Amino acid sequence: MGFGIWDLISMLPTYFIIFVIGLCIGSFIDCLVWRLNRKKTILGRSICPQCKKKIAWYDNIPLISFIILRGRCRHCKKKISFQYPLVELATGILFVIVWLRLNNTSDFVLQTSYLLLLRDLIFISILIVIFIYDLRWYLILDIITVPAMALALVLNFFLGFNCLNLLIAAAIGGGFFLLQYVVSRGKWIGGGDIRLGVLMGLMLGYPQIIVALMLAYILGSIVGIMLLAAKKKQWSSQIPFGAFLSAATVVVLLWGEKILDWYLGIIF
Repeated sequence: MGFGIWDLISMLPTYFIIFVIGLCIGSFIDCLVWRLNRKKTILGRSICPQCKKKIAWYDNIPLISFIILRGRCRHCKKKISFQYPLVELATGILFVIVWLRLNNTSDFVLQTSYLLLLRDLIFISILIVIFIYDLRWYLILDIITVPAMALALVLNFFLGFNCLNLLIAAAIGGGFFLLQYVVSRGKWIGGGDIRLGVLMGLMLGYPQIIVALMLAYILGSIVGIMLLAAKKKQWSSQIPFGAFLSAATVVVLLWGEKILDWYLGIIF
């Protein structure tokens, strides 16, 4: 009897398969972010940013190729940014966390649970793109956030979320930053933050959007103080707040209800 690749795959634990899928999505995210910044098409073979040589498939295996090549291009020997393996690894780990969290629920066999899994994986992938791009270039791209708004609304609608609740959350998220934009005349935040606030609301709903905003400001304050103490930033320095917003959204997406229950348990 023959033994094929699908027989091998069926023997692997599901969480390992999810992890490998996450690694591959993380590799795609790295490629997408780089090409978006340089206004290149997402089609075509990957190239080394230094020597412009095309990267062979065996040098483009997520995480493994970086380790084998010892973090250097095969052709020009220039260092490969640690961003690539870190994003791949982080995406793989987050995908596994999503799987384990949903797999532990008693109704995971229901069709909606698989749609919820798909939704969370898509949302996390989008948020990682926003996180990396804003962290590196202090910019939140409309080409990512605007289509993601429609996608978030559609996915949550099919999962049975209340559309009015989602729209209220979007108004809270967007309105919160719109007010700051108007008061500061665009000095505190940019239009990208407003649109990201809307996206957060459509992804999370109410009251989770409130939790995400609070968490983002707490994270931003902690990191900001640490950077000031280390003299890496000054009070007038710009910070990539979209990175904190996207990170907070991921946290609330995964553990929002537990965080909310814990907080309400303290004040009541």
